Amino acid sequence: MNVQKNKIQEELEITVELSVEEMKPHIKKACEIISQDMKIEGFRPGHVPFNILKNQVGEITILQEAANIAVNKTVADVIKNNIAEDDKPIGQPQIRITKVAPNNPVEYKINVSLMPEVKLEKYKDLGIKKEEVKIEEAKVDGVIEDLRNMRAQEKIKTAETHSDVSAQDGDKILIDIQMFLDKVPIEGGQGKSTAVLIGGDYIIPGFDKQLIGAKKAETREFKLPYPKDHYQKNLSGKLVEFKVDIKEIYEREVPKFNDEFAKNLGAKDAGDLKKKIRENLEIEQKQKIGQKTMLLIFNKLLDSATFSHVPETMVETEARNMVHELKHNVEQQGGKFEDYLMHIKKNAAELEKELKPEAVKRIKTSLIISKIAQKEGIKVEEKELEEAVEKQLGAYKDMPEARKKSDTPDFRNYLQYNMLNQKVIDKLKEWNVVK
Repeated sequence: MNVQKNKIQEELEITVELSVEEMKPHIKKACEIISQDMKIEGFRPGHVPFNILKNQVGEITILQEAANIAVNKTVADVIKNNIAEDDKPIGQPQIRITKVAPNNPVEYKINVSLMPEVKLEKYKDLGIKKEEVKIEEAKVDGVIEDLRNMRAQEKIKTAETHSDVSAQDGDKILIDIQMFLDKVPIEGGQGKSTAVLIGGDYIIPGFDKQLIGAKKAETREFKLPYPKDHYQKNLSGKLVEFKVDIKEIYEREVPKFNDEFAKNLGAKDAGDLKKKIRENLEIEQKQKIGQKTMLLIFNKLLDSATFSHVPETMVETEARNMVHELKHNVEQQGGKFEDYLMHIKKNAAELEKELKPEAVKRIKTSLIISKIAQKEGIKVEEKELEEAVEKQLGAYKDMPEARKKSDTPDFRNYLQYNMLNQKVIDKLKEWNVVK
């Protein structure tokens, strides 16, 4: 095996060459794997010789499989034996096979990103003012109102049951909607069986009021201005035309807020429900304040810290992960990622490129956390990690597949990384937040 190293500022490139002789056992193994599911007369599956098999699948197919086997067998030791003590690898190594040809050595390259040098300025006594948790009564009342509306009884308005079948304040209407700008249909401005609550809060003020008095099967056309601060710049401040078909009108009976209502939601009485709502709002606000506080701290640290470099491979990986996160969030909310991309008028590659500056910020933040942990001797003890792993496995005791995924070295590393981050974050709050 011939190994050559080429180190530049932020990356170590290792070129590995495996001779024809060294490749022989890997070629034999490749033949076993490829022929495992093949039926060739005179040979058992998995026992077809190279010279016979190459006539069936082609020599290059066997050599490529052999090259993959060789890389998997040798790459860990190559990395271990060729990275100097002062070179600290970071992120996942990039591996690519660069030469595969009959009767020739196989060559592959390993690109390892190296830990940047991080210089921190002051990271204690930054004087970040602690924000107080304060829940206004109106906020609690708003949650109660939402709960009441969620449990409203709905009845279709008909001539047999109602003297007035037209839409009134408090009613719910099912509509088909079309939107136009200068008589041209707006992309994404069409909807079928959309629910509208008259008296609700809508992006376009006054939209619901235009439907008061409407009856089933009626079509209403009207114009309303989009808010000037609307995120869709092509619509903000513009007068948009609406065409609305009324499909159904429902009268809604909203339950009163009383002890009976509270008991149906698992509370002792109305007062107890209010108390629980306030407590939940306080927890939610505490989390938001904590996130905001850490953002202020990290922004100060990012402004003062210097980095020798930020590995481009890490930036690309992080940006890709951010796209996957966004895709997951959209799908969790019942949407389609393709529709989201169409809405923002970008493809996945363009979105990834747009997210790169934020990816750089994330990586720098992670490097700052690692540097502080190193300087302050903050670490996760083995006992702490074992307890966290056991707790996680216990949570998945009735979910064998999830339990299997959690009981792996990769998951332990992930858990350890998160625990270390949290320890540093807790210390940064302790050092920097003042009343």
